[in-house]
Amino acid sequence: MTVLEDIVAGVREDLAEREAAVPLDALKERAQRQPGAKAALTALGGGQDAVTVIAEVKRSSPSKGALADIADPAGLAADYEAGGASTISVLTERRRFGGSLEDLAAVRSRVDVPVLRKDFVVTPYQVWEARAYGADLVLLIVAALEQAALTSLVERVHSLGMTALVEAHDRTEAQRAVDAGAQIVGINARNLHTLQVERGTFSKVVDVIPPGVLKVAESGVRGPYDVLDYARAGADVVLVGEALVTQGQPRQAVADMVAAGNHPAVRAVRP
Repeated sequence: MTVLEDIVAGVREDLAEREAAVPLDALKERAQRQPGAKAALTALGGGQDAVTVIAEVKRSSPSKGALADIADPAGLAADYEAGGASTISVLTERRRFGGSLEDLAAVRSRVDVPVLRKDFVVTPYQVWEARAYGADLVLLIVAALEQAALTSLVERVHSLGMTALVEAHDRTEAQRAVDAGAQIVGINARNLHTLQVERGTFSKVVDVIPPGVLKVAESGVRGPYDVLDYARAGADVVLVGEALVTQGQPRQAVADMVAAGNHPAVRAVRP
């Protein structure tokens, strides 16, 4: 069993418990009481001469274990927003990442920028959960889904007014993301088999994604210079987690990356 398969198996077990506790109809009622989802594509600045930042609330990971004791995820998200983050990503997977839907709701209540539910979404129920707890974007991982299921989930996310961030790890997966109707494609440099970061992944895959689809560089962003490197490779957005939660000044760290994304050197390489 691969790391991804093991994680998804745990996700399905936890999901079964939630489905037993909260019927889908009740979840839909909660979702329908939410304000409309925020415009993620606008917030992330598609077509502008800058690279924007998605900042992540992340307690732990399968590759590094515990990263940070985040007692106040909403407070951390507010720091990210103050630093200039365009979107906040919230891990909601419990077993490997220490997250929860309550974290998502807390962040949504505190910030004005769009919020991404980052999890291993494999069923429509989880999409309804995302909307019910205030998400504006939903992560969908190509490697975890058959193509028909991926396309269906993209359509469901969009039908609820949210935006799907569809994550790929290679050229084949990136093409599948595009074929599924993704408006935002993330290219994750972390190898799912070894959990190592291979920073050249983005540049090897990005040309598969057509103009008009936002390109997000995921993993391997340690500081402003990595933002510049990804910008030169064609990224529109960077998603940053570990580098923000493992040092003591998250607001300043985000601000430094946002400044790098607005650097004249970035504008010079934008199409």
